[in-house]
Amino acid sequence: MRLTRSRPQPPVEAAPEAGEPSAAMTVVPRPASPPSRQATDPAESPPAAPALAARVHRHIDDLGVEPAGTRIGELLVRERLASREQVVEALVQQENSAKKLGTLLIEIGAVDERDIAKLVAARLGLSFVDLRRQSPDADAVALLPEPSARAMRAVPMSLFGEGVAVVVSDPSEPLRLRLETEIGRPVRLLVAAPSEVAHAIAGNYRALSAVGSQIEAFEARDAVRRAALRAETAGAASDDAPVVQVVHLVIAQGMRDRASDIHIEPQDDRVRVRYRIDGALHDVLSLPGSMGPAIASRIKIMGGMNIVERRRPQDGQITLELDGREVDIRVSTTATIWGEKVVMRLLDKSRSLYRLHDLGMAEDTAARFSELIHYPSGMVICAGPTGSGKTTTLYGSLSELNQPDRNIMTIEDPVEYTFASINQIQINESAGVTFSNGLRSILRQDPDVILVGEVRDAETARIAVQSALTGHFVLSSLHATDSVSALHRLLDMGIEPFLVASSVTAVVAQRLVRRNCGYCRELYQATAEELGFLTSALGRSPAGPLARGTGCTFCAGTGYLERIGVYELLEVSEAVKRLVLARAPHEEFREAARAQGMRTLRDEAAGLVEAGITTVAEVLRSVYVAGG
Repeated sequence: MRLTRSRPQPPVEAAPEAGEPSAAMTVVPRPASPPSRQATDPAESPPAAPALAARVHRHIDDLGVEPAGTRIGELLVRERLASREQVVEALVQQENSAKKLGTLLIEIGAVDERDIAKLVAARLGLSFVDLRRQSPDADAVALLPEPSARAMRAVPMSLFGEGVAVVVSDPSEPLRLRLETEIGRPVRLLVAAPSEVAHAIAGNYRALSAVGSQIEAFEARDAVRRAALRAETAGAASDDAPVVQVVHLVIAQGMRDRASDIHIEPQDDRVRVRYRIDGALHDVLSLPGSMGPAIASRIKIMGGMNIVERRRPQDGQITLELDGREVDIRVSTTATIWGEKVVMRLLDKSRSLYRLHDLGMAEDTAARFSELIHYPSGMVICAGPTGSGKTTTLYGSLSELNQPDRNIMTIEDPVEYTFASINQIQINESAGVTFSNGLRSILRQDPDVILVGEVRDAETARIAVQSALTGHFVLSSLHATDSVSALHRLLDMGIEPFLVASSVTAVVAQRLVRRNCGYCRELYQATAEELGFLTSALGRSPAGPLARGTGCTFCAGTGYLERIGVYELLEVSEAVKRLVLARAPHEEFREAARAQGMRTLRDEAAGLVEAGITTVAEVLRSVYVAGG
């Protein structure tokens, strides 16, 4: 077995004694006592009731420990990290909330959670740890079981003598005693921001760490051939079978790593496992080649597929619950020269739905798109390649259109999100439910708004176009490189130009690009090549330095974390309709679209680079820029 990491982690120095500085840790000195109340300028008092104002200096510490010197609220005001007005506002909100004061201050944007953590460390004489730059030592992590780490929100950082330094976000003496009981060693508490502690737990307690023992158990059971045959015929017989456990661990870690797809690829002498995270594939695991057939059979059994058929491609669907989250998994298998390759698309149903203004559209584009989707009839197409976020945009549109006075019906493959008040149809080809005949049945259901998950063939395209012409509003996705190509694709499917011109209201094309990691983002001077690209796209030189991620533990050394959409919106105006009727070439369409104000994908992506949100390298990797 071989586990693959994004980059080697830096060594972690032993934790210092309390109050002893270390190169690996930032020790925040205890601030001096605050000035007395009599010395405070009356003009600085908050415009609030005297009783509330007084509470700023006598509130109970939100950490649940005995006060030790200066209170957190006073420290925040003194260090000018928050105003007295903001602290009082948080105290007022606390009257009707069970939340801690620090949490409320973070929610109202008064302070950053790292500021709170530093002040807590200073108050209690503890060391503050920057978990963005430092990684826990593996030997230390092994001392605390994962369930305990998650329950106590603690992660061991390093060993010192007979003891262990443990990073927590909520330090207290009872917690230290619990940790000592669990670990069986003396414990010294360190402090870090809550989100960083949670991320460190997720990053250091990996489900894949248990794969090694399962591989050994698999190989020890019997000869490779007999083990594979047994998996084919009874792959789901026992939940504690090694192959069953390996598949579960691979899926569980994929969910924790925010993977959108899991690739299981048989090769000459191994089975390679890769995760697609933020649009890029990463090697995560290498399994013995002998496990390939057994793993494929196990996944096919879970997806209700035929385990005997190995030559033909198959599709299936798995529904399960992982870490308290309901997950739908689309499974696809295909035969390669080394065996069956399996790809699993993970659909986390616990994800919150995006609204249009959260997708990354420019404000004017989002405002105009919102107007277009409120038209009573017509067709709006979302275009882009696989994995470009089309479905997310369609669901964001539905969330705006979902009103009690509208009958909204969808036909999808698969249904990724469920709406309580929307009628959604799942494609089921084995039962005869396809996009074309499903769309026909929808038209007999008196719909106002129809969402067609994907226009895959000429028959579905024709029915969707006719629906838009007969008084319905149709939303659909289409595989195309840009907005103009989407119109050409409809024409290539055999839809008459006058039908396309009359039915299509707008086309929005999109891509997803990775964001610069906010934890390790830095400014730098652009290279000559980057300046040349930006000058060509923007029509001028960028206003200032560019930004990039340097790589940290939060982004696994990639410099990127999460993604944002890039959009171009083509309205089918009278000028564009004339070009459709004339079947004009691609470049004439783009010139007409630019003349009416459309900003292309390249233009929008260049704006994100100038704003420091992404990089030129990521734009060139993700966004089709040929022809501007």
